[in-house]
Formats: sequence, C-alpha cells, structure tokens
Amino acid sequence: MLHTLSSRRLPSAPLLLLAWWALSLAQADPNATPTIQLRLAGDKRKHYEGRLEVYHSGEWGTVCDDDFTIYAARVACRELGYLDAEAWTPSAKYGQGQGRIWMDNVNCQGNEKSLALCNSNGLGVSDCKHSEDVGVVCTQKRMPGFKFVSNVGNNLEDVRIRATYSQRKRVPVTEGFVEVKDGGKWRQICSQDWTPLNSRVICGMYGFPGEKVCSGEGVRLPNRKNYWGFGVNCTGTEADLSDCKLGRQVELKGNGTCEQGMPVVISCVPGRAFAPTVSAGFRKAYRVEQPLVRLRGGAVIGEGRVEVLKNGLWGTVCDDNWDMKAATVVCRELGFGSAKEALTGARLGQGIGPVHMNEVQCSGFEKSLTECAFNSEATGCGHEEDAAVKCNIPAMGFNSRLRLSGGRNPYEGRVEVLAERNGSLTWGAVCSDSWGTMEAMVVCRQLGLGFADNAFQETWYWQGEPSAEAVVMSGVRCSGTELTLDQCLHHGKHLNCPKGGGRFAAGVSCTQAAPDLVLNAQAVEQTTYLEDRPMYALQCAQEEHCLSSSATGASSTSYRRLLRFSSQIHNNGRSDFRPRSGHQSWIWHECHRHYHSMEVFTHYDLFSLNGTKIAEGHKASFCLEDSHCEEGIQKKFECANFGAQGITTGCWDTYRHDIDCQWIDVTDVKPGDYIFQVVINPNFEVAESDYSNNIMKCRCRYDGNRIWMYNCHIGMIITLQTFFI
Repeated sequence: MLHTLSSRRLPSAPLLLLAWWALSLAQADPNATPTIQLRLAGDKRKHYEGRLEVYHSGEWGTVCDDDFTIYAARVACRELGYLDAEAWTPSAKYGQGQGRIWMDNVNCQGNEKSLALCNSNGLGVSDCKHSEDVGVVCTQKRMPGFKFVSNVGNNLEDVRIRATYSQRKRVPVTEGFVEVKDGGKWRQICSQDWTPLNSRVICGMYGFPGEKVCSGEGVRLPNRKNYWGFGVNCTGTEADLSDCKLGRQVELKGNGTCEQGMPVVISCVPGRAFAPTVSAGFRKAYRVEQPLVRLRGGAVIGEGRVEVLKNGLWGTVCDDNWDMKAATVVCRELGFGSAKEALTGARLGQGIGPVHMNEVQCSGFEKSLTECAFNSEATGCGHEEDAAVKCNIPAMGFNSRLRLSGGRNPYEGRVEVLAERNGSLTWGAVCSDSWGTMEAMVVCRQLGLGFADNAFQETWYWQGEPSAEAVVMSGVRCSGTELTLDQCLHHGKHLNCPKGGGRFAAGVSCTQAAPDLVLNAQAVEQTTYLEDRPMYALQCAQEEHCLSSSATGASSTSYRRLLRFSSQIHNNGRSDFRPRSGHQSWIWHECHRHYHSMEVFTHYDLFSLNGTKIAEGHKASFCLEDSHCEEGIQKKFECANFGAQGITTGCWDTYRHDIDCQWIDVTDVKPGDYIFQVVINPNFEVAESDYSNNIMKCRCRYDGNRIWMYNCHIGMIITLQTFFI
C-alpha cells in the first residue's frame, strides 16, 4: 500500500505509475528511444548550472559521473535549450539527489539530440551512489525561440474537490469535499486534525488564491463514505498537496467511517477576475488598479515573465534562487492559485529595462512579491536570466461558451459563441465588422490556444456549424487584456451587422508562440541629429508621404529640416516576425524601386508637453530583414532579389538614419520642449506576445538649430512629471 512508503508523503501520480511502468517496460519495443526530460537541480545559484536530473516513467532521478565527459554535458545542455556546455562536475558538487540513479556510464559523441540517444548501461541500471551524482555548467545563452515542453504536471488527477449539493449546478466550483485517490479508489479525508493551512494548499492547486471557513450550509454528506487512513500535515507554503507530509494515522470504525470527525469540506476564495456574480455568473471587465507585479509574454492565462514596478519603471526579476515559494507568492498576488512551475532562463521571453530584484527569498505567506527579501546589491544579471511563472487557474468553463468551427486543425476556425437569445442559449456567429488582432487574442487566450496568429473577417473557406450561421454577437471591441470575449465591449440585445454571418463571420487562427518586437531606445538617443535637405533630393520621399503637408507645392530649391535617427528593432519573442501579407500582396513603389510588405510598420510622432501632435512621420516596411543576429543564430530573411521578409527570433533589423523616410519633418516646428514617440506595429497588423513594449518615448529639446534627445524609455512610463503618457 502507498501509505507504507518510507517517504511518508501523500500519493502522487509518479508513485501510482510505478507499477504500470514495471509491467509495460517488459512489453516495450527494445529499439525505441526512451522518453526523458532533463532539469538542473540542487544547491546552485544560477539557472544554467546544477545537478543533472532525468525524469522518466513518472520519477525524477540522477546521473552517475562514471565515464561522463564534456560531450555528454554538451548534449544535456542543448537538450535543456542552452547553446553549449562550459564544464561538468563529479562527486555531487551540487548536493546529493534522491530516488533512482537513472543513467550510468553515459558515453556521448556530442552530436546526439538527446541524452537518451547516448550509450549507457540502460535506464535504471546503475551500481552508483548519490555521492557520484554528476553536475553540469551550461553557457548562459539560451537558444532563441527554444520551446521547452514540460511533461511533468501537478497531481490534480489524484486530488479532487467534489462539489457540495449547493454548488452542483455552478461552473466555478469553490466549495466541496476533499478526496484523494488511493488504491484506485476515491476516498474522503477525515476532518480530524485538519487545518486551514491544508485548505490553503488545495485551494491553490485549484487556482484559488485564498480559503475561508466553510459555513456548512447546503452540505450533504456523501452517500457512501470511504475514508483514507491518514491525515494531512501542510505548512501552507506548498504548491501541491503531494508536497505535504502525511499526518498521523486516523482511527477508523469497523465500517471504515471516521470516528472523531466528518469528511473534510473546504471553501475557496476566487481571485477578483474570476469572482462570480449572483445574476450574470461572471463579472464584466472592471477598472484595474495599478499593480506592482505583472506577467508578460505568456501564451495562456496565468503564465508569463514576472515584471515588477519600481520608481515608475517596469523591470524584471533575476532567476538566481528563484523557487516555487516565490512563484506561488506571485501567482496568489495576481489572483491565481499556487504555482505550477517556477521558470528560469527567460523561458517565456526576455524582458527589457532594469532587473529590479535578484536572489529573491519568500516565506510563502507574503501578500506581494515586493514584500519578499532580495539582494539589492547583486549585479551581473542579464535578461537571459529573467524569471517566469506558470500558475494554477480555476476551471471557470471559459471554453464551454466559445468554440472554433470548420478549421483544418483545433487552432483555427470560425468563432462561434454560446449566447442567450429569446430566453434560450444558442450557438451563433460573431460579426466580423471591426474584428481584428486584439479580438483574436482574447479568443485564443480564452480557449487556451495561446496567441493570435491571424484575425479573419471572411471565413467562407471554413464550413461552420449550419445551426450556428446566425450572428449572435456584434460590435466587438477588445483591449486585449480581457479573459473572455463577452468581457469585451459589444452590442447588447440590438445587434448591428450589415454583412451578416456566413462567409463574413469572424474567424481566428492561434499559435503557441509569438514574436515580440522591441526598439533599442539607446540607439535612437545616440543617433539623433538634424539635416537640412533640398526638395529636389526628396521627390521619392514626398511620393510616399514622408514629408509634412507644407512641402506640397514647395520649389525644388527649397529645403526641409529633418529630424533623423536610427531604429534598431529586436525580436525578443519565441517565433519569427513575418508580414501578414504574402509576396503576392506586396505593393511595388517605382520611385524607390522596392516592395512594401506592410504599409505602415512604425509611427514617428512629436508631441507638445500637453499631448498635442506637432509633427509626424511613418515608415512602411519596405525591407524587413535580419541585419544582425545573436551568436549561434542564422539569418533567415533578406530583402534582396524579392526575398522573404521578416525578423528572426534572436535577430534585429536596423533602419539606418541615412535612408529615406527615417525621419520626422520638423521644418514647421518652433523651438521648445517636446515628447518624441516611436510605435512599432502600430495597427497591430501582426500578432505579438506583448504590445506594451512596442512604444518608446523620449524627452526632446529643440532650440531652432540643434536638438537633444534624452531619457528614452520603452513602454508606458508611470512618472507623469517626467513624461506625457
């Protein structure tokens, strides 16, 4: 029985799978490559070093240092998403592991795709002790765009909240009996010795940040009581019930019932965004107070890179000592449950700006990450070490009221919503008028399908459900932050959709990875200057509307004053940035003799300090290409010879200050103080994982002859005294 295990811990999916694994191993194909997953663990400070551990058949184990070489370390590091290995360490330098020693006498050539492909004694065959556990040190640089797929989840399949009678008909079950699976059967836990700390852990597993005392109203005891023979002892900081220790053995009556208690019933408190209302079932969008912590770059609700607000600037958190306690504090602070994963090594993309916190240490009970201790003196952390989290979120039934229909795969199709019409719920289409990327982002997030890849206003090529042809939602406008489509602004009972549904119904395609464009603010600040240029040298620029209106009819001998600067645009995301339109849709401009793959790629604006636009410019993407790339990244895109356009993950495109239209025409601007602003992808034509970093603002001073650009920052700056927002 599981309760006799010496570890004295709660049953978990890995333990329950051991018997199945032993049986299936003998029946498995001996030539098949074993499925493994790697991680770096132990007593370490950096995410790119640690004890090498292997996950196989539901259990983490270690690797023996016998015959281990730098070639094996290279294979392991690349499998973990790093560019290479720097060193390996024998004799459990990072501490001794626990459990099985999965691999021994590992012999790699160095070019294998996985450590499982290297020669060894075979998985689980070893004569080593944990004093021989091997460690590796990888390069700090990760492979840009590396997609880490984790097969290790929490143990929700072995713990459940069975709804009380009063909640049977509700979608957000927040209250119920706690049951654990033991010996293939679901068993209740006796309330003897049960504490609120235990409830806190289970509520966190189910996506709720807090717990409350259960009133007992409406609670009906299970018809058949079948108690588990042990209590539970949690400290309240665990992310999963399987991390708690077993309590003392419970005294059961002869019929298996609990002698000194009743079945445990818990009541959880949902986060504000998930809190139901009495009438409608879910809240509409509400005005969010300025948070101190936020998540960015995540593909689904409840995951992302951790960013902290300090002194008016958003910055990131270094992953040194980043652990599940700190990650859970972040998740609960944002209204989610406990953390599923504490991610290191910028696994959800690199941030920008300062690194505000390093070596974070949380007790697990802080209300905010900003209350945790951290090393304010530590330096040396770069954005390749940005910390991230994946949080447990409540099962709110979001995807039960929205679906994609007619697509070639589950990630695309016509958008259909479940709406109330004439007193009954019916599936119908969404009007495509004003339908765009932001609306598609909300749909993909609500369905758990990641980011929007495209938003479609015509879907004649996708045959939706015939019974859902009629439009049931129109006038949809989303900010992109909503959890569900019905939280977006839309028409009420009186629909307005002149085109109707059918071929003009809204559609989307979704993707698990997206690009993320970021402008190099320092490059703008360092390359700004004024140029007086004659009109006879600006004819092509005037044809492409790169000059102010006062240039119309100007003589060829007159001059225009141009504010010039360079733009260096990096793709920090997890997939390549590609123009939405294919080659066949690009527009040829004869004067400059080039194609425009995006009619407007950037906006350049000059504002007065009170927000009035003084001058503007725009840059069509006549050449989206990889000017330079990080070490180890190959260029993919080059504009020459009508080549493919885009920006590869880990590369950047540079628009030099000396090319046409890389300016603002300031001929008519008077001397004074201004705000200079650049916006990339301003029409959201191409979906990105984060639009908040697409804007750059600088202070600008012009005396009539010279210009100064200073205090350039990416994103929305909070300090109003310094910047106009």
